[in-house]
Amino acid sequence: MAGLYFEEFEVGREFHHEFSRTVTEMDNTLFSLLTMNPQPLHIDAHFAENTEFGQRLFNSLYTLGIMIGMSVYDTTLGTTIGNLGMTDVKFPKPVFHGDTLRAHTKIISKRESKSRPNQGIVEFEHTMTNQRGEVVASCRRTGLMHCKPKA
Repeated sequence: MAGLYFEEFEVGREFHHEFSRTVTEMDNTLFSLLTMNPQPLHIDAHFAENTEFGQRLFNSLYTLGIMIGMSVYDTTLGTTIGNLGMTDVKFPKPVFHGDTLRAHTKIISKRESKSRPNQGIVEFEHTMTNQRGEVVASCRRTGLMHCKPKA
């Protein structure tokens, strides 16, 4: 698998993930409706025209999902047990249809699990930028990771 085991993470290491994603109107509408979110800021063009943004906003929870999803291949693909939590979720700038997003990850901390042998806890700091290099999202995520299998 492409993901890293607990021992392979180094505090301070940064990843600039290769994937980028241009978000679309269909993405936004489908995600908003599938998650039962009728917020007109996301799905009603005429309503959104009269807001300070002048257009629909891309759903922030989808932005969060894309940001973390982009990090998986380089960091946790096949080596994670699960997410333990997310904190400090921020959306400092809006995302609009047609924006192209990129994700970046930094390893903040790691420690061996006290209750689960052969597992460790890694804290990730994720940041997402748009095509202009503006930060549009960030969060800290804690993951429970497998240690390397014993030979």
